[in-house]
Amino acid sequence: QVQLVESGGGLVQAGGSLSVSCVASGRTFSGYVMGWFRQAPGKEREFVAAISWTYNDTYYAASAKGRFTISRDNAKSSVLLQMNSLKPEDTAVYYCAAGPHGGSWSRDSDYNYWGQGTQVTVSS
Repeated sequence: QVQLVESGGGLVQAGGSLSVSCVASGRTFSGYVMGWFRQAPGKEREFVAAISWTYNDTYYAASAKGRFTISRDNAKSSVLLQMNSLKPEDTAVYYCAAGPHGGSWSRDSDYNYWGQGTQVTVSS
């Protein structure tokens, strides 16, 4: 049974930093892409960042580029999203997802495994 478990969300002031992590289990993720998405109240889920489980390729949404960094630790089967210079508009539930290479890294329908999400709140 595949599981993606996020942790590390919380409350931070604008301009601060926070990291969220995702531990993956239940299968080998070689050949997969690990992504972070977020969904704010009343808005659609949107892509944040993604990383290849096998290669060193990363991809960021424009809103995340330069402020967020995605990384992985294969030994721990985990993916980390480090978020700096946070803004109130970054407030959302952040979801970890896994999908096979070959799909669109920014399209949520190309991911077939999802975590339960972790809340990130940025106060102004």
